[in-house]
Amino acid sequence: MADDRTPMARPSLSRQLLPAVHGLLARPLSSYYLLIASSGLLLLIGLTMVFSATSVKAYAENGDAFSALSSQAVYALLGLVAFWVCQRLPALTLRTLGKYILGAAIVLLVMLAVLNALASAGIGKGQLGPIRADLNWLYFGPVSMQPGEFAKVGMVLWGADVIARKGRALGHWRELAMPLFPVVGLLFVLVGYNDLGTMLVLLALIVGLLWAAGVRMRFFAALGVLGLAGISLLIAAASRGAGSGAQDAENYRLARLTSFLTPLEKCDLEGICYQILQGRSAIFEGGWFGVGLGKSALKWGWVPEADNDFIFSILAEELGVVGCAVVLALLSVLAYTGFRIARRSTDPFRRLAASAITTWLVAQAVINMGGVVGLLPITGLPLPFISAGGSALVVTLAAIGMLASFARAEPEAARALNARPTPRWVRLVWAPLPPVPPPRRPGKPGNRAPADSGSGRRR
Repeated sequence: MADDRTPMARPSLSRQLLPAVHGLLARPLSSYYLLIASSGLLLLIGLTMVFSATSVKAYAENGDAFSALSSQAVYALLGLVAFWVCQRLPALTLRTLGKYILGAAIVLLVMLAVLNALASAGIGKGQLGPIRADLNWLYFGPVSMQPGEFAKVGMVLWGADVIARKGRALGHWRELAMPLFPVVGLLFVLVGYNDLGTMLVLLALIVGLLWAAGVRMRFFAALGVLGLAGISLLIAAASRGAGSGAQDAENYRLARLTSFLTPLEKCDLEGICYQILQGRSAIFEGGWFGVGLGKSALKWGWVPEADNDFIFSILAEELGVVGCAVVLALLSVLAYTGFRIARRSTDPFRRLAASAITTWLVAQAVINMGGVVGLLPITGLPLPFISAGGSALVVTLAAIGMLASFARAEPEAARALNARPTPRWVRLVWAPLPPVPPPRRPGKPGNRAPADSGSGRRR
């Protein structure tokens, strides 16, 4: 007898996969694990690409192919220590440290500006005793640092603390302007005069802070006009010696902008467009699957700053579109996790700081990769986690440590951690237990901020 029963339709892959992903994301510590996984993989890829981009040049110069990797690995270890320390610090301590970190960054930026001004005037060659300045770098004997990187952390913590304290008073222009705008204006001059790219990241960070605070849209319009006017002045200041410019020489900032707007076939391929041309050539050579890890040819002195600003082009040449997609996916997971932590935080300071840190990392990655592929002008910013550089990597990992602390303090995560506490030695070695949040109010979700959380309403 023929069986006239129709076979049951199997559920599609999407119907099977989506509930599983939703279940994983619904776990209390999913934000924390997503953050650790994405950041750890990006750091591993970064160390690999730094070695690949520098090994040939390092061997040719000093006979040691691992010299640049060793230096970057030391900074990575320092960054992991900074991550561990920041993960253990409670929100109250971070709020207190914010003004001191920002104050120290401003002092360092003033020293950098003074030494660069003396060097421009032909006095002391930018050196005062053991302290020496070189564009964005400040040297204390053998120790070097970029004060602009510490200004990012200071602005995150101090700005989040100031805005969280003001609460609903942010609806008034005077409360929004003081003391935030004078400090922003000071940083705009101190940072932007030498490093326009870092200043753009600082502006994006401040926009992220104000957006998370619920500032009215008309304030953003006014800030946009002021920001464009200030950036125009910084571009013009390159003709007077700002950044790596020189008086009576071609304005390199304006040249970068005009070269971005000029078709490549009409641009000076031996001058301002040389880096763009070589970067695009590396991306073209990579194709879909790349030429193979370590087999790039254009890193042999053809692509300028192959280990720093343009390391994404070397990654595209060696790992192809697939490798670039992996890096973009990990950065997307990091961005999603950061904003998820901000949304699920009930403390105003944690919410604001998490939004600012995530905006900072996303903006810096977008500006770097946009400049490499030709969608944005070149600004000389490193790619977070991937590019070579000590100060940037240490500060980035410290910021990830703060996000990890905020992720553990999410209401559901804190309840889960305190319900089944880890052994005492684990808490001493890794991180203490977060404070237990207050019990849920009837009819209110546990991961939403209360109505008096200290943020204004956007209108």
